Amino acid sequence: MKKLLLVAVFALIGFGVQAQDGFKIGVNAQLPVGDAADVYSFGLSLDLVYMFEVSESFDAGITTGFSNAFLKSEFKDFGDPAQFIPIAAAARFKATEDFSIGADLGYALGINDGNDGGFYYRPIVGYDISEMAQLTLSYSGISVKDADFTFSTINLGVLFSL
Repeated sequence: MKKLLLVAVFALIGFGVQAQDGFKIGVNAQLPVGDAADVYSFGLSLDLVYMFEVSESFDAGITTGFSNAFLKSEFKDFGDPAQFIPIAAAARFKATEDFSIGADLGYALGINDGNDGGFYYRPIVGYDISEMAQLTLSYSGISVKDADFTFSTINLGVLFSL
């Protein structure tokens, strides 16, 4: 399964290199909320996105990346950081010239031991701060497989067009 994931990630990166007009890369600071906030203090994530223009105001595409949530100090002896690789379909609607709303839906692969991943969803809003950069605010939820637990974060990031 992990070999398949690596092939998919490199294929996405390679595809983006061939047609960079829709390729984007982003970084996010994450604040765990809900049950995740009991165990994790903060997180960092990387986004790789390729968007296709469907119409003047609507884009669709694919996204992947890497997310790492750090354990609170009192839990460091009991486990590992939560690590996920989301693979999702992405949709964005351009509400105004600088403001967009959208969502990512897919599956987040769990990377660390005992983490099976789960259904991934991420509503997102973006504000263009320049022609090449967008400030993003999003909520990420991962309904962890075989557990009564949703790993949730509020994310603030920047997305760069390449």
